[in-house]
Amino acid sequence: MGVRFPPPALLVVTPNDVLRFFLELAALASLAYWGFSEFDGVAQWLIGLGAPLSVAVVWGRFMSPKASHPTVDPVRFFIEFAVFGSGVAALFAADAPVLAVVFAVLAALHLTLTFALDQRPSGDLATAPPPS
Repeated sequence: MGVRFPPPALLVVTPNDVLRFFLELAALASLAYWGFSEFDGVAQWLIGLGAPLSVAVVWGRFMSPKASHPTVDPVRFFIEFAVFGSGVAALFAADAPVLAVVFAVLAALHLTLTFALDQRPSGDLATAPPPS
């Protein structure tokens, strides 16, 4: 009769997960916008592309669902605060204070909900082997 495969595991995505995804993208876009709007010449390209790329590498290595070095609190919270905070700071620096405040409020809401809804990764995540 052929090979039987187990049913796929259900992937539960909450509205807060969706908010987090868009905040991650917004942080990268904010850094790129800042780099390209505040600098000229070679610096414009280096910072406009380098700042979001650097944040994406850190996020992918330590924060993503398939991170090679997953983190837990308090380190995880510090990285989230630094990433979202850099997006807010970049928008303020690029003369977009309204966007910066909206971003800050949404990031604070997201982080508050992760604690209130118990969506923080547990301590056993840090000792688990990295995904292959």
